[in-house]
Amino acid sequence: MDDKFYVGYATVHKLVHTLAERLLDSGYDPDVIVAIGSGGFIPARIVKTYINRPIFAVGISYYGIGNIHSDHPQKIQWIDEAQRHLKNKKVLLIDEVDDTRATLSYCVRELLNYEPQEIAVLVLHNKLKPKDDDFPPDIKRYFAGMDIPDVWIKYPWDAENIDEHEACEKAMLERLACASIKKENR
Repeated sequence: MDDKFYVGYATVHKLVHTLAERLLDSGYDPDVIVAIGSGGFIPARIVKTYINRPIFAVGISYYGIGNIHSDHPQKIQWIDEAQRHLKNKKVLLIDEVDDTRATLSYCVRELLNYEPQEIAVLVLHNKLKPKDDDFPPDIKRYFAGMDIPDVWIKYPWDAENIDEHEACEKAMLERLACASIKKENR
């Protein structure tokens, strides 16, 4: 049995739609979206469909040139003239997954240097596991589409064969539904 968590494009879109509704229902109305590349690009673009705000892309990586792993995240791409775009603005930071939280926390701290009015964090999935880092106390708004166990997530933008990926998601969802029914019947 495949222990990966498969997520298809339709699932991503529906999850982002729900997150956008939760964001707006919370009263948070961001001025700008900051997408962490590369996993945050597609969710950020879908959020834009619902809230129509400009998107700025940042690249944060544990891997530098030559794919050498570093001890901490580092900027590899940043917002030109960030001060002008972020100062006194409400920022919505988007990534696909909150795994160790190291990348998200690093990016939040970097963004805080530009004196935004507020930063909210939005992720598709939050892995239920101890985090390596905490958000600064300034971060009061956190939106996770789904809490999941600490499993490997297979997003559609990483699939080499999208048909196979979608079939794996369907099979996984069927297994989960069967497991849920068995649990209810106990």
